[in-house]
Amino acid sequence: MSDPTRTRTVTWADPAIHAWRASSGPGLEILQKVIAKELPPAPMASVLGYELVEAAEGRAVFTVTPAEFHYNPAGHVHGGFAATVLDSAMGCAVYSTVEVGWTYTTIEIKVNYLKPITVATGPLRGTGTLLHRGRRTAMAEGRLEDTSGRLLAHATTTCLIWQV
Repeated sequence: MSDPTRTRTVTWADPAIHAWRASSGPGLEILQKVIAKELPPAPMASVLGYELVEAAEGRAVFTVTPAEFHYNPAGHVHGGFAATVLDSAMGCAVYSTVEVGWTYTTIEIKVNYLKPITVATGPLRGTGTLLHRGRRTAMAEGRLEDTSGRLLAHATTTCLIWQV
């Protein structure tokens, strides 16, 4: 039997860079700079290995390929991983609508898991879409799909919007 030990090295940008973002431009502009690699991704994205690939007003898309380090003890990708990708997609859909000096945070999230995810599932796409934007709160939905468009998980969120 081979050695079951695996290793992984992770690097990420200083989180202070992300705190500065809220005052440096509107949300959509910040997201587009991350996509263009003019700003680093959020540390969470670096740690888990997902990437922001599209952003428009009220919409954000992340991609990721499941890996063994995303697994739970049951032998498939942990549900928290799917929830994190969906939370990021939905949150960024909301963030894409905020003006300079404003930010957001998740108040609540609900996730429905429809199919198990494994390494064999292949690349995934997490899409967040704004459903409603008020002055202080916003709602969004998220879809996690495989490359065939098969829905693996669906989520909704409510976010708080505030001035920093």
